[in-house]
Amino acid sequence: MCSALNNLLQLQCLPEEKDIRFFEENGYWVSPKIFSDEQLEQIIEHQDRIYRAQFETGREPICNWLEGIDNPRSMRKTDNSHWSDLTLRTVATDPTIGSIAANLMNSSVIRLWHDQLLYKPGRGSGKETANVGWHQDYVYWQNCMEPTLITAWVAFTDVDLSNGCMQVVPRSHKWGLVNANNFFEQNLEKQQAEMEVPENEAFTTAPLVMKAGQVSFHHALTIHGSGANMTDMPRRSMAVHLMTGDTRYKSAPRGRHFNAEILNGNEGDLYEGVHWPVLYP
Repeated sequence: MCSALNNLLQLQCLPEEKDIRFFEENGYWVSPKIFSDEQLEQIIEHQDRIYRAQFETGREPICNWLEGIDNPRSMRKTDNSHWSDLTLRTVATDPTIGSIAANLMNSSVIRLWHDQLLYKPGRGSGKETANVGWHQDYVYWQNCMEPTLITAWVAFTDVDLSNGCMQVVPRSHKWGLVNANNFFEQNLEKQQAEMEVPENEAFTTAPLVMKAGQVSFHHALTIHGSGANMTDMPRRSMAVHLMTGDTRYKSAPRGRHFNAEILNGNEGDLYEGVHWPVLYP
């Protein structure tokens, strides 16, 4: 298990050369366990506080799901929970995660782009609203000039196909932006059938089966999605979206991302400053 407080253990979590080559070829990689069971217990407690609108800092996140108001069967997606809770902020700005991202992206600086606190309720039928459609993160991040971004997906609970673990499409980060790209699509089979796959490539999926505390990393162009949680327990996680230090603003055809609204910058401006904390170095 890796801890940001122990440099030796942190080094043991860093990808080896073969792992970096695997990421470059396939667009994803899964780390050893980074967060301890004790840390995860506290993290889950603070996740539930967000749903009860108990915002430790007094600042609300974006797109929050609230207890007693929103559909209990729906996928809960809360953007920038690190604004609202200091424990969740330690996850979103974890230096071990930053070090791994720097190695995988071959970058000297890694900043937080934003986080997404995720909760997939249990007992899904496969037709519930808690599926996540096949998508590439960069389709929503075109306010960045290049896809110089990577996502660290932190498992707060054990995940496998039974509770809707993430599935990735290996090598898809080499395909550029594809059609049929929709986070909110519920019919994954139909979406896959409509997707235009480059010649000599194949749409094959790899389920990311992980223990609680492990972290998966995927490139901003890697196609990924997830099915229903058919167990009795919720699937809990956080997607920590990260960017290299040379990520710059670009006006986008699909409207501005909320982080671009914060920047309110000019073409080519760097995303830097207090709104995008440095995880590495």
